[in-house]
Amino acid sequence: MAARRSRKHHPLVVPAVAAWVAALVVVIVPSAASWAALMAIALLALVLVGLVRRPSLALLVAALSIVLSGCVAAHVAIADGERADVIAFVGHGGRAVVVEATVSTKIEPATAGAVRFEIDTRVVRAGGRQLEASVPLAIWVDSRVLAGMQARDALDLGSTVTVRGSARQTDAGDRAVLIVFATALEVDAAPTGALGVTADLRRSFVGRASALPGAGGGLVPGLAVGDTSAVSDALSEQMRTSSLSHLTAVSGANCAVVVALTFALAGLLRMPRLIRILLSLVALGCFVLLVTPEPSVMRAAAMTTIALLALAADRASAGLAVLALAVGALLISDPWLSHSLGFALSAAATAGLLVLSRPLAAAFARVLPVPLAIALSIPAAAQLACGPLLVLIDPRIPAYGVVANLLAGPAAPIATLVGLAACLFGFVPPVADLLTWIAWVPASWIAGVAEVLAEFPGASLPWPGGVVGAVALAVASAALLFALVVRPRTALARRARAGIAFVLVAASGVAVGGVLLDRPLAPLTVPAEWSVAQCDIGQGDAVLLRSGGEVALIDTGADVALLEDCLARVGVAHIDFLVLTHFDLDHVGAVEAVRGRVGTVIHGSPGEAADERMIRDLVSAGAHAVAGVAGMTGTLGAARWQILWPSSGRSPFEPGNDLSLVLDVARTEDGMPRGLYLGDISATAQRALRATGRVRGTYDVVKVAHHGSADQDPDLYRVADASLALIGVGADNDYGHPRAETLDLLTGAGTTIVRSDVDGLGLVRHVDGGLEIWREGGG
Repeated sequence: MAARRSRKHHPLVVPAVAAWVAALVVVIVPSAASWAALMAIALLALVLVGLVRRPSLALLVAALSIVLSGCVAAHVAIADGERADVIAFVGHGGRAVVVEATVSTKIEPATAGAVRFEIDTRVVRAGGRQLEASVPLAIWVDSRVLAGMQARDALDLGSTVTVRGSARQTDAGDRAVLIVFATALEVDAAPTGALGVTADLRRSFVGRASALPGAGGGLVPGLAVGDTSAVSDALSEQMRTSSLSHLTAVSGANCAVVVALTFALAGLLRMPRLIRILLSLVALGCFVLLVTPEPSVMRAAAMTTIALLALAADRASAGLAVLALAVGALLISDPWLSHSLGFALSAAATAGLLVLSRPLAAAFARVLPVPLAIALSIPAAAQLACGPLLVLIDPRIPAYGVVANLLAGPAAPIATLVGLAACLFGFVPPVADLLTWIAWVPASWIAGVAEVLAEFPGASLPWPGGVVGAVALAVASAALLFALVVRPRTALARRARAGIAFVLVAASGVAVGGVLLDRPLAPLTVPAEWSVAQCDIGQGDAVLLRSGGEVALIDTGADVALLEDCLARVGVAHIDFLVLTHFDLDHVGAVEAVRGRVGTVIHGSPGEAADERMIRDLVSAGAHAVAGVAGMTGTLGAARWQILWPSSGRSPFEPGNDLSLVLDVARTEDGMPRGLYLGDISATAQRALRATGRVRGTYDVVKVAHHGSADQDPDLYRVADASLALIGVGADNDYGHPRAETLDLLTGAGTTIVRSDVDGLGLVRHVDGGLEIWREGGG
C-alpha cells in the first residue's frame, strides 16, 4: 500500500516544477507572459478533451501543470502593465525621484553601514510629474542619511515614508521594480495597530538583549525573532562558516518550535485534536506577526506547517505532494519568488526533511544508537538538500556543519521559546529581564559552538562556484546518499557502491588539497613577485603595498573571511602600516582580521564614537595610532609615501568620503610603481585636491575613488595620467559601480583597468618595460 501511495502522490511534483520553470521565464521576459497565458488556455482545452475521452493520471498531471503555469503567466501579464509604467515614468537609471510608500519588509543591515528594505508605493514623483502606482521598490539608505533622520526609531514594517533619491531599474527577475538610493528619508507615520505593538516589543527586546555580555546577547533576538541587528560581523561569519546562520533567520525551525509547543500544551489540557490544530495555527499567525509577516516568513510558516502535518501523520509521500502544490500556489501569488534563493532553500530543506531524514536515520542506525542516528539525520538531510544551492551564495562547504547543528540543535529551541517569551513580556521589565538572561545561556552556547568550530582546520572546504559548482555538489550528494542508503544485494550493486566510495574518497582528497592550497600553500598559487595587490574583497577597498620586506594595507573591506583569504594567498602575516582612509564599513569592516598584527595605524577623521572605539581596540592589541593629515610622510621599505589629503585645519567637508586619506606612494627600484590612492573622495573634493597642486607628475597606478562611481573629476585623472586604474568593487552590487561614464573616462585616456569584480585578485609591479600585471581571472 505504501508503494502505491508514493506513486499516486509523487507525480504532483511535476506541476510545481512546471510552475517554477514558467515563472523563471516569464518574470525575465514579461512581454511573453500574455502569450504564455493564452497558450496555456489553448493547451488546457486540448488536454481536457483527452481527459474526457480517456482519463489517465498523466493527462491529469499535465492539466494541473498547465493550470499552474498559466496562472503564473497571467499574474505576470497583469502586473507588467503597472510595472512597465513606473519604469517608463522614472527612466532606466540615475533619475531623481520622490516616493510616498509603506514599508513592506523588515529593515535589514547592508554593507557600508547602510540599511535596505522594500516598500509598496502609493505615489511616485519625478521631473515635476506624478504617477499613482502600487509596485514594490527596493530602498538603500546609507549611514549618513540614517544619522540625520528624524524619528528613526519609527522606521519599521508598516511605516509610511517619503523617500528622496536616485532610482535605477533592477535586474530582470527581481521582485522590486526599481532600487532607490535614498538621499533623504522621512517617516510620515509609525506603524499602527498590531504592527505598531510588535515593532515596539521587538525594539525593546533587542535593546535589552544586546546589553548582555559576550556574543550571546546579540544572538538572542536573532534566535527568537530573527532580528540580527545586534549580531557582530565576526559572529555572523562564524555562524556562516559552521552552517548555523539559518538559526538567526526566521525559518521553518522557529515556526516548528512554536507550533509544536502549542500543540503539546493543548494536548496536556486534553483538548480535542481539531482545537489543538486551530490553536497551533493561531499561535503560528501571532508569531509571524511578531517577527514581521514578510514573504520569507510566510514561506517558512507555510513550509513548516506542511512538514509538521506530514511527519505527524507518518506520510512523507503525502507531505511531498502537499509541498509541491503549496509551492505552486505560492508561485501563483508571487511569481518573482522563482528567482529567490531563500524560497528555493526553504522548499529544498522541507523536501529534504520529508524524503531524506528517514532513510538517513535508518542508515546511521546501522552503526550508531537510534536516538543519535535520528538526531544526526535531520541536519544531514537539510545540508544534503540545500548544499548545492548554498554554494551559489558562498562557494564553500561547511565541513563541520552537521556536527555544529547536532551540538547547537538542542539549545536553539530553548533560546527561541524563552527569548520569544522575553519579547512578549516586554511590558513587564523584571520578567522580561529574567527571561532574556535565561535565553542568553543557550544563545551563548550556540555562539561558542560557532566560534570554536569555525576555527577548526578546514572548517570551510573550497568548492567551485556558480552553476558548475552547484551541479557538481548535487552529483556528489547523490553519490553519498547512494553509498549510505542503498544496501547492495547483487554483485553489480556492490561494485557500484565500491566505485562511488572510491570517487568520494578521491573527492575528499581533492578537498583536503584545496584546503592546503587555500591557506598554508596559498602563496604558491600566485606570483611571488608583486608590489601592489588589490584584494577581491567584494564591494569595498583593500589594497596591499610591499617594498623592502615591509607591507602596508590601505583599508580592509567589509568581509573578514575574504580579507583573510587574500592575506593568506599573497603570504602576508604582518601589516607594518594599516591605513584606514575613512570609517565606512566597506573600508574598515574587516579590521578584526588584522587586529593584533598591525604595527602602525594611520587613520582618517573619526565621525562617530564607534570609529574612535575601533582605533582604541587596535591600539590595545599592540598598534600605534596616528591621525593622518596632508603633508605627513614616511617610508615603507624603500618606498616613500606622502598624504596629500585632507588638509589640516578647519574643513568644509564632514567626516566620511570627502575626508578620506589620499596617498601618494613613490616609485622604487624594487618594483613599487608610483601610485595615487584616492579613497572615496567625491568630484568636489577631487577638484579641491587638484587645486592644491599636490597631485603633479605622471603616476603608474591610480586607485579610482569610490569604487568607480560617476562622481569623479575628469581633470584630476588627466593630471595623474596613470597607466593603470584599480577599482575595488563587488560583483552585481546595488550601486551600479563602476559606472559606465567612469570606465569610459579611463579607457578613453588609454588607462588599463583592473577591477576586482571581474579580475579577482590583481597583482602589480613596476619593471623596466613598464607595469607587469597579473589577474586572477586571466588576461
